[in-house]
Amino acid sequence: MTSHTDEKPLFEAPLNACDAHFHVFGSPKEYPYESNQLRYAPPLAPLADYLRLAKSLGLTRYVFVQPSAYGRDNRCMLEAMQEVGTTHCRGIVDIDENAPDRLLAEMDAIGVRGVRINVSPVYPPQPGLAASMIPRIERLASRCAELGWHLDFLLPGWLTAELMPVLRGLRLPFSMAHMGMNLARDGVEATGFKALLELVNSGDRMAYVKFTGIYRMSKVPGFTDADPLAKALIAAAPDRLIWGSDYPHLSFSENSSVELFNLLARWTNKESVRRQILTENPERLFGF
Repeated sequence: MTSHTDEKPLFEAPLNACDAHFHVFGSPKEYPYESNQLRYAPPLAPLADYLRLAKSLGLTRYVFVQPSAYGRDNRCMLEAMQEVGTTHCRGIVDIDENAPDRLLAEMDAIGVRGVRINVSPVYPPQPGLAASMIPRIERLASRCAELGWHLDFLLPGWLTAELMPVLRGLRLPFSMAHMGMNLARDGVEATGFKALLELVNSGDRMAYVKFTGIYRMSKVPGFTDADPLAKALIAAAPDRLIWGSDYPHLSFSENSSVELFNLLARWTNKESVRRQILTENPERLFGF
């Protein structure tokens, strides 16, 4: 991975600041990859390396997210969570919707607080895919609600649009990774982005949006074309936004977690809003 050791944070993280979306990877001999889920060649990204980064940013709470490369084998993440302890970390797993109650209880004790519903952001439109996902979403929603967990969606933009009626009907908290995969070049007037803005303020306001993976939506230097989207979300629902580094950035490894953190300084000059995004909102969603 590219080194960015000369970069510094542009602002001081608030107390109990949280990285709400990152991954760890161990040796493939110990934690083999799910071959049919391999969208990228995962780097070795041990917990110790991540914790050094978090310390440099002033982050003291961490939310592990199961990467697609491991499929539903959550061992690497869960073992790292146990090393950190529940005072400082939470986790989002990928599990079968009919996994035994015993397994969910064990994960809950470790600090798991959500289940990922993950479809590759570059997955091409496929008729019938959205409809085929609804039974899994409904089953997981029911089980997560009983545990006080939430759902975490990573979907291509077209699939988010097709599932929007389902998302609006959810009665438990859920998050949308990578700003719902709305492309920055399409702007704030794009149908998909306007629907996202409506979603975060509809009904009981169950939806959260993650400021993660900006490099997936923007290809311009400094990601400046994503500024209007981020600022529109901050104006619309500052209490429903969370930030994550998406470390180690996988197929976008040239990117810097420090630069991504510093985007918050450009998107808002209000310390109170950054405190919402980094501390208060993740505290509410993840139960710190």
